[in-house]
Amino acid sequence: MDVLTASDLIRLFDAWKQLFAEQREFLIALDGKVGDSDLGITMSKSFAAAAEAVAAEGGAAGISKLLRTAGATMARTAPSTMGTLTATGFLRASKAVETATALGTAEMAAFWIAYRDGIAERGKAKVGDKTIIDVLDPAARTLEQQAAAEASLSTALTAAATAAEDALENTKTMVAQHGKAAAFQEKTVGLQDAGATVGALLFRKLSDFVASA
Repeated sequence: MDVLTASDLIRLFDAWKQLFAEQREFLIALDGKVGDSDLGITMSKSFAAAAEAVAAEGGAAGISKLLRTAGATMARTAPSTMGTLTATGFLRASKAVETATALGTAEMAAFWIAYRDGIAERGKAKVGDKTIIDVLDPAARTLEQQAAAEASLSTALTAAATAAEDALENTKTMVAQHGKAAAFQEKTVGLQDAGATVGALLFRKLSDFVASA
């Protein structure tokens, strides 16, 4: 797959829906170590609703409208912290690819840079705070580099997913600065961040989706 079309995007949201349904209990357990155990519920619920909403819109709606619909649906369905942040990411991404009829490597880089920036601003988080930003930033920067090198979409996403997973591992060395986990401070060292786990899962599924198409 050289580009992701609107119809492909609908299928991708369905793949993400299945992913978070499968990972629901794992994310609940991971979040429960230093959080409030609702992450798996939030992600499975929000992506299920988003997948249904974009499917109802149909491919003719176009990429930007589908992303806007997904974000707005998530904001309504799962108004928790992570639900709101994820929704913000998709809403910001929709503006970054407003004129795109398909997502190639350059458009995908713009998508994830906007997604990262939207979440960082809304959550007031920066790299090193032990959040999803610690995964989104290296993955987005990798996509930007891949776009500059004119890499294929599949190659670029493989590199981004690897960067995301390496960054997720690195969150184990960090001290949480946000949310309920921040109250545990040094006790969070050695644990991978739950939000960052969501980011790594998103990228791996996206990469596998494009590679297998």
